[in-house]
Amino acid sequence: MFDQQRINALPVHQSAPGLGAPALGGLRVIDFTHFIAGPLATQTLADFGAEVIKIEAPERGDDFRHYPTVDPAIPAQGGPFLWSNRNKKSLALDLKNESGLRVAKELIAQADVLVENFSSGVMDRFGLDYATCASLNPRLVYCSISAYGREGPYAERLGFDPIAQAESGFISMNGYADRQGVRTGAAVMDVATAMSAANAILLALMARARDGTGQKVEVALFDTAIVMTGFGAMQHLTTGYEPTRNGNVSPDTCPSGVFLSQDRPFYINCGNDKIFQRLFDQVLERPDLAYDPVLSQRVKRLEQRERIFQVMDEAFAKQPWSYWAARLRAANVPHGQVRTLGEALASDEARSRGLVTRIPHPVMGWIPNIASPLRLERTPAVPPTAAPSVGQHTETVLRETLGYDDERIAQLQADGVFGAAAAGAAKVAA
Repeated sequence: MFDQQRINALPVHQSAPGLGAPALGGLRVIDFTHFIAGPLATQTLADFGAEVIKIEAPERGDDFRHYPTVDPAIPAQGGPFLWSNRNKKSLALDLKNESGLRVAKELIAQADVLVENFSSGVMDRFGLDYATCASLNPRLVYCSISAYGREGPYAERLGFDPIAQAESGFISMNGYADRQGVRTGAAVMDVATAMSAANAILLALMARARDGTGQKVEVALFDTAIVMTGFGAMQHLTTGYEPTRNGNVSPDTCPSGVFLSQDRPFYINCGNDKIFQRLFDQVLERPDLAYDPVLSQRVKRLEQRERIFQVMDEAFAKQPWSYWAARLRAANVPHGQVRTLGEALASDEARSRGLVTRIPHPVMGWIPNIASPLRLERTPAVPPTAAPSVGQHTETVLRETLGYDDERIAQLQADGVFGAAAAGAAKVAA
């Protein structure tokens, strides 16, 4: 159940005034995606003006619609779905129905981009493989998002975010040395894959602007996960070094980690020698350590981490966070509270950036919104609209995009293109 009192307390979303048309205005995207990586990629395009038509199975729609939290008033619009599908239109089509498939092909024939993240082989079985779609529309940018790629010995394997974290080595690098590695709570591989897919689509559109021809674009979760292991991958390839789990401390810099004031935990990242000197001289008032000929060298500090941390722990415990925050900021030492998610969303930093707001919803009145992190001054993100209900724009798309009349829509409804319930209603009406 959504907490409407909490939602109504959020500020109303204020869109940035743009000086030009939306960056992707006029772009049409046919969205066959579900769950996280695909929908987040197409949402990025929708945020900047693309017309994104999400094709879903009638009645139930994208399975991600039903992930908690779900309010009974909008049973197919759970919080996770609202997070990843704003600014889209929903078209309910049964792709196993021949008439429904024809509708999809008509849309593809006049689209700029198609994005899909089905299991390998599904689009082929529908007759919507790249070769077929490219023959319908040579200008089409066709983006496939998969676990291990669409070709090769692992193309058929299913894969989800935590599997990619495990198999890429990412989990082995995170957590504490005395126990098993841990995955991140957030679906970081899905989010990173979505960002990669959006970038790949835009690159393909730039190439098309030069030569007029579309192309196939592929992004794999596993590939992205390998990149997300960071520079540790190159350290291993050049030296054989195997990254170890270091908890909240850094294997490369010192002192970096979580410390406790009288009332709050916080993180300090001492990335170089000058930051170390400012920390110990201006914040902790220990110039003897700040300019110590041994400790003022990064590599030597790594060898004396326990000694340094003990000095810091004893000092920080004597004052509340408000005291240390002011001193750390004045000394320009990178620092931050260790917050809960709720504290982060309600923080002054989030408020100052306009990140958390509320937007209108046709049933609930208002729902929360988390703004796009992409800020373009001349062509900013379009005003956000709530993620659609299943098939909310079916008739609109058929009439306005494809030019269907009442008779053709009624025939499609009777044929079961929009699901059994719609077909039953058509028979009753007849």
